[in-house]
Amino acid sequence: MIRRMMLITGGAGFIGSHLTEELLNEGHKAVVLDNFSNGKMENIQHLLGNPSLTLVKEDLKKPRKLGQIVKASDTIFHLAANPEVKIGETDPKTHFEENILATFNLLEAIRKNGKPKTLVFASTSTVYGEAKLVPTREDYAPLIPISTYGASKLACEALITSYAYTFNHRALILRLANIIGPRSNHGVIVDFIKKIRANPRELTILGDGNQEKSYMYISDCIEAITHLTETFSKSTEKVDLFNVGSNDKVTVAQIAKTVSEEMNTPNIEYKFTGGVDGGRGWKGDVKIMQLSIDKLVKTGWKPSNSSKQAVKLAARALIQENASH
Repeated sequence: MIRRMMLITGGAGFIGSHLTEELLNEGHKAVVLDNFSNGKMENIQHLLGNPSLTLVKEDLKKPRKLGQIVKASDTIFHLAANPEVKIGETDPKTHFEENILATFNLLEAIRKNGKPKTLVFASTSTVYGEAKLVPTREDYAPLIPISTYGASKLACEALITSYAYTFNHRALILRLANIIGPRSNHGVIVDFIKKIRANPRELTILGDGNQEKSYMYISDCIEAITHLTETFSKSTEKVDLFNVGSNDKVTVAQIAKTVSEEMNTPNIEYKFTGGVDGGRGWKGDVKIMQLSIDKLVKTGWKPSNSSKQAVKLAARALIQENASH
C-alpha cells in the first residue's frame, strides 16, 4: 500500500478507532476527526503519542476546519454517524443531523476542494429493510428501510454516489453487518452484559429471541475495509458497493446463551418480552438479516470468524473491558 494521508471521520468511535490503529500500523498518516458525541478519547488514548496521528475535535454538523483537512487528505473514511437504530423511534432528528447533514457537509467540503478524492463510506445492512431474499445481495431491490437509521444511511449513499458522478471523485460504499468487539458501547452483547451484571439470576430479552442476524468480529471488519479500499484503488469504477459481513447468522437467544456462559451464569432465567410487530426487539428492528458476501469473497478475501465465533470473542473481550471500568 502506498503511504497516504488518511482522514477518518468518527475516528474515536468503535470501528473508527480500530481502523485508525490499522492505518497507522500500515505506515499512513491519519487525521481523526470526531465530535465525541459517540466516540471516546479512551478509544484512541494509546495512539495519541504517534507522530503520524493528528486529532481534530470537529462537528460535521457545523464544520469550521473541514475544508483544509479535506484538502490535505488523499482518502477519506467516513464513519461519523449516530449508530443507535433504536433512537429513531424517539428522536429521528438525530439520524437526520448526525448522518445525513454531516455527510452533506463532508461532500460539500470535498466538492469545494476541487481535487478528486476517494471516499470510503460505512453504510449498513439496514438499508435493505426486510429483504425477501436472504442472504441479500448488493443488487437486491427495492431498498425499503424500516428504521430512520437505515433511511438516513440510504440517503447518504444516494448523496455520495451523486456527488461522485457530478463532481468527479470516487466512492466505495460498504454495507456492514453487525460489527462487534472491544470498544463497542452499544448493541445486544453490551446490553446483555450490563443486565447480567445487575441481576445474574434473570435476563430480560427484547423480542421473542428468534431475531436472527449476521455478526462480524471487528478485526475481520477492519481487514475487509483496508482490503476493499486497496482493491478499489486499482479499479476503474467511479462508485462501487460491497456487503461486508460473515457467512452465517445467529439468534438473539443463542447470543444470550453465549454471554451467560462466558459470564458463568449458566442457570440464569431468560425472560422474553415478546417484542413488537411479530417478535422484533423494537420498532425498526429488522428481524432476519444475512448479507451475501459472494462479491467480497471474489476479491480474494474472506472473514476468519463465523457469526457464532464473533459473538464468543466479542463477549469475552467486552466482559473483560467492562470489568476494568
